[in-house]
Amino acid sequence: MTDNLPSASPPLRPRNRNRSEGAPTRHGQLHSRHPLATAAKWLAAVVGVLAVSTASVAAFAIYDTVSNSKPGIHLATLPGTKAKPVPDIGAIEGGANLLLVGTDTRTGQAGFETKSDLAGSSGAGNNDVTMLLHISADHTNASVVSFPRDMIVSAPACGNRSAASGVMFNSTLARGGLSCTVLTVEKMTGLSIAYAAEISFGGVIAMSNAVGGVTVCLATPVKDKFVGLDLAAGQQTLEGATALAFVRSRHGVGDGSDLGRISNQQVFLSALMRKVTSGGVLSNPLTLYSLAKAAVANMQLSDGLTRPTNLVSIALALKGIGLENMVFLQYPTIGDPANPARVIAQQSSANILSAALRADQPVTLTGKTGRAAEVDPAAPATPAPGGTVPATPSATGSATPDPASSAVALPSDVSGQSASQQTCTKGNR
Repeated sequence: MTDNLPSASPPLRPRNRNRSEGAPTRHGQLHSRHPLATAAKWLAAVVGVLAVSTASVAAFAIYDTVSNSKPGIHLATLPGTKAKPVPDIGAIEGGANLLLVGTDTRTGQAGFETKSDLAGSSGAGNNDVTMLLHISADHTNASVVSFPRDMIVSAPACGNRSAASGVMFNSTLARGGLSCTVLTVEKMTGLSIAYAAEISFGGVIAMSNAVGGVTVCLATPVKDKFVGLDLAAGQQTLEGATALAFVRSRHGVGDGSDLGRISNQQVFLSALMRKVTSGGVLSNPLTLYSLAKAAVANMQLSDGLTRPTNLVSIALALKGIGLENMVFLQYPTIGDPANPARVIAQQSSANILSAALRADQPVTLTGKTGRAAEVDPAAPATPAPGGTVPATPSATGSATPDPASSAVALPSDVSGQSASQQTCTKGNR
């Protein structure tokens, strides 16, 4: 890897903020690693650090986790803005936005540099997986937005690269490191992102192993020769290399597109979150410690996350959020008229989503689960993803809250699910 690792962050001070529209921006430079278990993995790590609650185990877990942390990536600021301090121990005050990036680089990935089963990843350090975690200011809900890798976007000036239009989203990491991907998402959404992290190939394996495997539902068999996957229909417990292959699979799920892969990843992530928050995991300090260590040891964090107290602060904010109020969704897109192999933002729907996040309003999904997912017919009924009474989206692309609720009903072309919703992956037959 050719990553630049700037100096460590300055001392932290408590802050009172709602990181949304108009707030300053902080970024970093660095290629990220890989995939999917990205959001759930990151959330799980944070919950793990928090939930290791006995004093002796917690002290050792924090010490040893920090000893496995890599140097922080310094997050720069946009011209004319000033970075705000990040929180110290205790729940963060207000909301937070975190960008979680997985790259296709093989550099420094022991065992992955030459394996043919990583076909489909260029190894060039592109951001194949990009997820934005938004935690509400009142710590009652969270949204995880997946950005399609094949989306055509306008990239801001990054590092030594000038601003450019017609850029494929998954090239932003290679253009200017983690900071460039963060800046691009900020430009698209109008949000300010104070934290960022990248995950490695090995991180997916370590995380799935730490929780003893993740059980997912397959509506049909899933076969993908590109990642070496051959799974029968039904309930499958995935760990190790099989879990990595599952979250990487594109040709084996849905319609074989990246959009299908996103919904397949949401099936995995929601299953992982259900297991992490189950009594069997949260009541076992050793499992939690293994979970936290597995995540941190395989992640490169921005400098605002390198202190263990910061992870605990975010964990305290996430702790009370019910699975039904944790929503996974795909950033809305349509086919690119200029290139059928690419997509562009569905701007009116994207505006509604971005406005809701900037206003720190919970969102309710009204659309389907995505191209590679379906509701598990054997699962008990769950509330609509996002839970509360929806609001009515306006035709102008702004989020208009219903007087009876602050929740925003997203347009039906925004697909996804809640973490509590039990879904099954559909194979590409």
